[in-house]
Amino acid sequence: MTYLDANATEPLRPAAREAALAALDRLGNPSSIHRDGRAARAALEEAREAIAGRFGGLPRHLVFTSGGTEANALAIHGLGRGRRLLRGATEHAAVIAAAGEAAVVLPVDAEGVIDLDALAAALDAATGPALVCVMLANNETGTIQPIAEIAAVCHARGARLHVDAVQAAGRTAVDMAALGADSLVLSGHKMGGPMGAGALLLAPEAAADLLPLIAGGGQERGLRGGTPALPAIAGFAAATLDAEPADRARLVALRARIEAAAVAAGARICGGGAPRLPNTTCLALPGVRSEAQVIALDLAGVSVSAGAACSSGKVARSHVLEAMGLGDVAGQAIRVSLPWNATAEDVAAFARAYEALASRALRRAA
Repeated sequence: MTYLDANATEPLRPAAREAALAALDRLGNPSSIHRDGRAARAALEEAREAIAGRFGGLPRHLVFTSGGTEANALAIHGLGRGRRLLRGATEHAAVIAAAGEAAVVLPVDAEGVIDLDALAAALDAATGPALVCVMLANNETGTIQPIAEIAAVCHARGARLHVDAVQAAGRTAVDMAALGADSLVLSGHKMGGPMGAGALLLAPEAAADLLPLIAGGGQERGLRGGTPALPAIAGFAAATLDAEPADRARLVALRARIEAAAVAAGARICGGGAPRLPNTTCLALPGVRSEAQVIALDLAGVSVSAGAACSSGKVARSHVLEAMGLGDVAGQAIRVSLPWNATAEDVAAFARAYEALASRALRRAA
């Protein structure tokens, strides 16, 4: 198989595998006070320092979770109490669910970028303090939001900004302090770590106000109960240190070849006019359902997806593309996301399979 679904999960990095396996062999619960427990705790804190330092935060203000979904829920429920909630129209389902139906939905333009004037107007109209939720990079199109500008609009009006950086981390520069975020979410397996570990990184004032979502035995300074998954966290930290965006130019070049082949076959690039993650492209093939494209490519040995990989195997119209005003295209697009170890051979395999898929579709339409 040719694996081009990195935004669902990255292949495990060798350093992350090694770190996770070493932690699996370690005895002791990080909450135990005996020698083995203290050693496990030291490994946990070493991982906390590595991840916080990599993304511009303080170790004491990083809370480990089971993944990005839980971290988003912790931030929104833990910081959003008593605040008006606003969210981008193209947010991940985890943020949409946590924010709830009462949240104000902020519109995006045809490239998927938040309308800053609409954000300012919504905040000016809000009564009381607000929490704004905007992802750094979209999981379907790769569109990168102008988070520093969004933060300036929010802070000028007394609002806090929560940023889902799950897809951006390891693929583009992410520094919470430079972005101006009050809270920021990370996920280990999106960077090439094991599944099962995520993190919520908080600015000092937000950290002081956070309320727990899961109560328990006082772990994570009382902010997230439950024994931490040390093997997954150790792998997360190793992947964090290994996932430098140094190969951005290589991935951009591979993506350009994918897009050239797809456009030549009749596809349209969704969100291609905005700054994007280097590994991500969203391709629409007019008249061919997303599900049919995913299945046809799978049968040809190429793994891609239609939108997010968080819908229990279901393929539905993309709310992201609908918010961008793309109409029927929302049900005719696939996401191709290059993993960290993608090769030119992977790109060639996709091009062959996609050209065959498009050719069959044209013959049926004729």
